[in-house]
Amino acid sequence: MRLRGITILTLGIALACSAAFANVYTASMLGANEVPPTGSSATGFTMVTITGNFMQVDVNWTALIGGPPAAAHIHCCVAPGSNVGVAVGFPSFPATLSGTYSHTFDLLDPTIYTSTFLSNFGGGTAVGAEAALIAGLNGGMAYSNIHNDLFPGGEIRGLLAPVPEPSNLLLMTPGLGIAMALRRKLVTK
Repeated sequence: MRLRGITILTLGIALACSAAFANVYTASMLGANEVPPTGSSATGFTMVTITGNFMQVDVNWTALIGGPPAAAHIHCCVAPGSNVGVAVGFPSFPATLSGTYSHTFDLLDPTIYTSTFLSNFGGGTAVGAEAALIAGLNGGMAYSNIHNDLFPGGEIRGLLAPVPEPSNLLLMTPGLGIAMALRRKLVTK
């Protein structure tokens, strides 16, 4: 019984440690990734970091050829290579051919989602929309892109993909090692 308690305690600590970390998603944005491809030589990079109910979005882009951005956002939830409506728009996105953008969103605020995403994917609630967005991000079914006058469907796009969290493994490994050592010690007694 004591062995089971130690194992459960160790696993609980490992899970609690991993829950404290953020989920990170990144995308390299290119004209070739748009559907259909745009032929643009512009490039960009999006990083989405979700910690608790907050989402930090950081975007860098260079050399748009279709004019300054008219809009930028995350689209979700569709298989790669397809188009879908906007999930979360990026307010106050700079109208510059090259630049950076950073914004923090409260995922429990229903106003950050488009009404279509909120209704069709979120079941009409921010909690549902948050769950759908995170599921889409985890499933590789969300993308970030930048739109402008020449490319109203988007000049550059990138599929947001989860970034593995190596620090979680680093934290869990010693804990599991200790649990195995304790288990061996208790079993041999």
